[in-house]
Amino acid sequence: MPTYTALTTLMGEDAANALAEAIEKMEPEPTGVGVFEIEDDSGLWEVGAYFLEAPNEAVLELLAMAFDAKPFALSELPEIDWVAKVRRELSPVEAGRFFVYGSHDADKVPADKIALQIEATVAFGTGHHGTTLGCLRAFDRLYGEGFRPAKVADIGCGTAVLALAAAAVLPDALVLASDIDEVAVDVAEANVAINHMEGRIETMEAAGFAHPRLAEAAPYDLVFANILKGPLVELAPDMAKHLAHNGLIILSGLLVVQADSITAAYVANGFTPEAREDLGEWSCLVMRRNLEAKLSQ
Repeated sequence: MPTYTALTTLMGEDAANALAEAIEKMEPEPTGVGVFEIEDDSGLWEVGAYFLEAPNEAVLELLAMAFDAKPFALSELPEIDWVAKVRRELSPVEAGRFFVYGSHDADKVPADKIALQIEATVAFGTGHHGTTLGCLRAFDRLYGEGFRPAKVADIGCGTAVLALAAAAVLPDALVLASDIDEVAVDVAEANVAINHMEGRIETMEAAGFAHPRLAEAAPYDLVFANILKGPLVELAPDMAKHLAHNGLIILSGLLVVQADSITAAYVANGFTPEAREDLGEWSCLVMRRNLEAKLSQ
């Protein structure tokens, strides 16, 4: 059975959410509707819907006009086992000492690498994306320079690949991994089990640091936050509150064109930029919490 998609863009979050609600009332009804901000500072939002039957094009045309959106782009997708397809097409990733692979590539793990098995699922973070790869490379460099954090938090952990990397080389560290998405937390727990890290990584559902366990375990020596520009900027004050003096943050999920504005937000909250790596259109930032920030609180 084919799947049909309908995609459009329009200005503003409120309008995008209202359009999504209108699409949900269509007949035939969609199997899912998503609303996503286009992370290029344009103010545009994307609204996408999936249907198991061909959608009513006339209704979509009227909805686009009513909400001042671009005409919907309609597509018919063949019936494909997407997870199986991704598994076939994703090759292993090397990031310094780390080797990220799926079960289908278990025979390719080098003996001299730290292997992290991450399965292709609906959760973000297989290591192939420039943001995750950038974080792994940044942590690998820091570890190679002798950095040994005692407390680590992975905020917006997705598959938990970053938390797993930290736990793999820091056997005595406290490692916490959180995500705002319940499904992502389930995936993270599954990957913790696959990698035999039970008892080494604590997982929890939380927005930012808004969880009693995350507050209790602070301050952290290292925090990963591989999310998006908006949440990263909003997290800056909380990041300062939960990080130890001289602690480091590794930030990604941001475009190269957004790196300067995100850096400015963290500098304003007492952080000093230490390193930056651009991988394609994505950027990864490393910043240190300075002493003055701690004394001013």
